[in-house]
Amino acid sequence: MLKPLYLLLITLLAAPCLTAQSAGEPASTNIPGREYPRILPDNRVEFRVRAPEADSLQIDLMKKYDMQRDTGGYWTVTTDPVVEGFHYYSLIVDGIALMDPNSQTFYGMGRMASGIDIPDADMAYYQPQDVPHGQIRSVNYYSDITQAWRRAFVYTPPGYDQDPDARYPVLYLQHGGGEDETGWPNQGKTDFILDNAIASGDAKPMIVVMDRGYATDPDREVQPGGGFMSGNVFPEVLVEEVIPMIDSTFRTVSDRDHRAMAGLSMGGFQTFQTTMTNLDKFAYVGGFSGAAFVRDGNLTEVYDGVWADPEAFNDKVKVMYVSIGTDEPERMYQGVNAFHRLLEDAGIKHVYYESPRTGHEWQTWRRSLRQFAGLIF
Repeated sequence: MLKPLYLLLITLLAAPCLTAQSAGEPASTNIPGREYPRILPDNRVEFRVRAPEADSLQIDLMKKYDMQRDTGGYWTVTTDPVVEGFHYYSLIVDGIALMDPNSQTFYGMGRMASGIDIPDADMAYYQPQDVPHGQIRSVNYYSDITQAWRRAFVYTPPGYDQDPDARYPVLYLQHGGGEDETGWPNQGKTDFILDNAIASGDAKPMIVVMDRGYATDPDREVQPGGGFMSGNVFPEVLVEEVIPMIDSTFRTVSDRDHRAMAGLSMGGFQTFQTTMTNLDKFAYVGGFSGAAFVRDGNLTEVYDGVWADPEAFNDKVKVMYVSIGTDEPERMYQGVNAFHRLLEDAGIKHVYYESPRTGHEWQTWRRSLRQFAGLIF
């Protein structure tokens, strides 16, 4: 007979790890006070969960690892070395993917999931430092286009509330598929990256707006077979509703020379989709593991021919940035790299960056944000 799932969850949540700890350190993403998962010196990860009534447990962290049960009902496993950076994972209990009760949860993979952050030798730029700090604020607004309430997170730089006369440029920063508006504030460490870059003089003080990338007009019929994101009206929501709302609510400099947009993966595609058709509103463009869709390699036929005149485009767009991780899935890497080469061959000025030893993951995108923030405004 199947054991009631809620009883199993109660067992998991109520069971602290009472036996001796192994080497390594608790992950920074653990619930406070929980000793596991632990990150070992060679970046292997040790997981330990008490579930005496379970028949099988696995950890799914980029690959699946079978856990072994001891006589006390504790299940343990040690993974292979894990690449630096943030990764989603699941605890699979008797075939059901659940969140690890020892871990904080994050919205990713299209659902709430556990997450673990493997320390990076160059991680100081996204850690809290003894520098002035900005704030991330939650803004709720009603969208007439989607006929629904929506939420955006807004980073205001250090000193925003102390100087009522100061006005700031704005970066609109988008998450990827399967994630939401919490991605950049939580997994992306946007506030710490900007705080540290501003304090060191590597970036100018700016406002950063992080909105939900999914938007549907309930009155608009979506054509079947229309392709990726065919029913998504987020570009309209951003241009017609979000930008006016931000400009009226926060002290922005509300011209194109002080407005940027960037995004990761799906958000990168949305960035090109939005900015290339609204260059009267954006002067800075960034795609992190995300690029424009260019059919048959012909740049002149997309976005109403915006790249047909490279000289005019280069005069108008102050910075265009494209990045990819060296260890991304082959199709993703080749697609973004091919886009970079098309731009290069066409004489479109842009900055191209490959994040070493990272895949389609937050470490690639944290590094990209750090660079992009230093290039704009």
